Amino acid sequence: MKNKKLIAGAVLLLAVVVAAIAVKTLFGSISGNLEGLKTMRITDVDVSKLADGVYGGSYKAFPIEAVVDVTIENHRIKGINLVKHKHGQGAAAEVIPNMVVDSQTLNVSAVTGATYSSKVILKAIENALMDAK
Repeated sequence: MKNKKLIAGAVLLLAVVVAAIAVKTLFGSISGNLEGLKTMRITDVDVSKLADGVYGGSYKAFPIEAVVDVTIENHRIKGINLVKHKHGQGAAAEVIPNMVVDSQTLNVSAVTGATYSSKVILKAIENALMDAK
């Protein structure tokens, strides 16, 4: 009986240690992804050289993800549909597509309090436009 309790305790301790390592690794990954977003550059794309059409783009920096469809018409960004946006507290960044359409450039300011989501959405738009080349 004593051996069974020792084995059960050892198994429980091992499970706790493995879980702690997994949690630390996950949070380290998230932290690294978010830090990378702070310095990530968004490249403006010359839409005057793009053909009319709808171009899809996406970007993911766990835990944030965005999928967009960008409509180009007469060498202008006519509209951007935010198909998917997984975010924490970054819902406010969902105005970014309208800001890009209004200004016709990816050089727009991130939304205060939603910087990470702003960058992910902008990168998804950039990827769509890069694929349109």
